[in-house]
Formats: sequence, structure tokens, C-alpha cells
Amino acid sequence: MVCHYLVKGRVQGVGFRWFVQREAAEIGLRGWVRNTEDGAVEIVAEGGLEDLADLKQALHRGSRGSRVDSVLEHELAESEGKKLGPFEIEGAW
Repeated sequence: MVCHYLVKGRVQGVGFRWFVQREAAEIGLRGWVRNTEDGAVEIVAEGGLEDLADLKQALHRGSRGSRVDSVLEHELAESEGKKLGPFEIEGAW
């Protein structure tokens, strides 16, 4: 299963991407996380239904110092998962 998440709130400049990367890697998901130009954080993750539910719960919880106002989610085509590698932060450097 492959899901796209868009997290809105105070989620940039507070370690949120690093938090997501750590949580997703511990769960064993594949995919990526990155900031968007409008101040949100975007995530694409591939894994089992329960693992993705665990990630979504972590997204709602957020990192220390963050404030999550909403988590928008939609399922992507399974073919999108074929392009994904180990969970990483995009655009972090």
C-alpha cells in the first residue's frame, strides 16, 4: 500500500522531517519526506496497512515543538511504490 500525506501546521523549522524519517525507518516503511513551498510537509510512504496507520498516528502526534493542524491522506497506485527506496529526507541539504 502506498500513501501520500500532507501535514499542515507549524511543521517546518522544528525537526519535523527528521522526526518523520526516524519514525518511518523504525516502522520499516519505504519512501520520503520533504518540505513544501507553502509551509507544509509532504510524505510518500509504502508499507502494510498497520504500519501506515502507525505512521499516521505519529504524524498527528508530531515532533517536539511542532503543531499539527491537519493530516491529509490519500492512497496512491501500487506502482508508485516501485520507485521508493529506504525512507529518506528529500531536500535536506
